Amino acid sequence: MSAPARAFTARHVQLMRALFAAAAAVMITFSPDHSAAVGLSVFSGFVLATSLVLLLAVWLVFPAGERWSWLVLALLGIAAGMAAGIPAWRTEDLFFIVVIAWALATGLVELIVGLRARRAGDPAARDAITVGAFGLLLAVLLIAIPAGFVQPYAIKGAGEFELTGIILGVGMFGGYAAIIAVFLGIAGLTPKRADAAATAAAASEAAPVEQGGDR
Repeated sequence: MSAPARAFTARHVQLMRALFAAAAAVMITFSPDHSAAVGLSVFSGFVLATSLVLLLAVWLVFPAGERWSWLVLALLGIAAGMAAGIPAWRTEDLFFIVVIAWALATGLVELIVGLRARRAGDPAARDAITVGAFGLLLAVLLIAIPAGFVQPYAIKGAGEFELTGIILGVGMFGGYAAIIAVFLGIAGLTPKRADAAATAAAASEAAPVEQGGDR
């Protein structure tokens, strides 16, 4: 009897993360309001949903020796999402503090996970390294925005407007979400040697049982 295929795999984790990132990118892109309230609301939903997927994956996907890092990522996301989810706290300062702290922490953890996996020869290491690097890049870009930044500009026939730091910050988060959605979506839809290896390992474990039953 062949070993049953797992219903929830690392590829499903990637696809679900891509789905939530795409939803965040769409909401930011098509919202005319790039205020701190909107940015934190979208960010909160994105990181909380992603964290729930990671918590599920901790028990159903990753082996015991690799669970700690994904659990840390999930807990960091839950903490950031809960802080961003309190309406009374949704200020411009909080947006930059929470998103920068989350991007730095999770980016560093995921980068470390990827580098360790690469040393072990895991073909999925590149995905973790890339996502971690994008997280760190988001943090650097947000840190680079000057506090209180305001740049007036005018569009002929439309009027005068202001480009502010929070508009830039929320826009950069939306851009990050869009890039992550595309990258993880492609990674999740690409056949992985790791899945084949896991299937082969499960089949080899089941083989002795079958042979023993024939004796």
